[in-house]
Amino acid sequence: MPIGPARMPLMDHLGELRRRLTIVVVTIVVATIVMYFATPTVISLLTDPIIPFVGDDFYIGTALGGFSVRFGIAVKVAAVMATPMILWQLLAFFLPALKPKERRWVVPTVLVATALFFVGAVFCYFIIIPAAFEWLIGETSAIATPLAMLDDYINTEILLMIGFGVSFELPLIVFYLAVFHIVPYASFRGAWRYIYVIMLVVSASITPDASPVTLLLMYAAMLSLYEISLAVTRIVVVAREGKAGLTGSRLGLFADDDEDEEA
Repeated sequence: MPIGPARMPLMDHLGELRRRLTIVVVTIVVATIVMYFATPTVISLLTDPIIPFVGDDFYIGTALGGFSVRFGIAVKVAAVMATPMILWQLLAFFLPALKPKERRWVVPTVLVATALFFVGAVFCYFIIIPAAFEWLIGETSAIATPLAMLDDYINTEILLMIGFGVSFELPLIVFYLAVFHIVPYASFRGAWRYIYVIMLVVSASITPDASPVTLLLMYAAMLSLYEISLAVTRIVVVAREGKAGLTGSRLGLFADDDEDEEA
């Protein structure tokens, strides 16, 4: 990954930003073109977990609907697939401002963030979507005959997968907040009642359907990830700083590194 110098004139910084944004846009455009022709396969994959509840007959209600559905799916999937490149370019732009000891965390952060997002999306695909659509279709069938409109069903699935992908970034956020002592570990642990309530509200906000099944599964996943992230954070902080680091009494992750550099 080419990295520019730390100090450049303003116009050079703007030129560097334009270059990296151009790479991101071109990547998404190329990925969109490829995914447009692959949409039949993508649609088949997305509808597979809900076919047991809605059948295999899907409908499009307008003449331009087919193109709109294919293009919309292509753009969304392309943006998701280009996430590693987007993160790479954004971090590369800010990388020159980081210290050498901090730069070594960039690549692991990108890899972990990408992995967590896709793990969340896969978890949603196999666990959440079938349970959510079983409940939603059951509610509809109680009062009417469901008409499986392809664009509506696919958009709901994609939003669910993106929501779970984003929510699975929670461990990384908690880890960095704690190890940098922006929010000390002790504060996370002491305010657990408020955090649990906040996560319940967030779970309700990022699930696009009204299914209590989706809400409860999202909430359970977020609670599990939160507790796992705190456990990992405690191990890292205690190993580097001792138990005093749990209260935020030291400078954080790079405290020892900075002292070494000064020495």
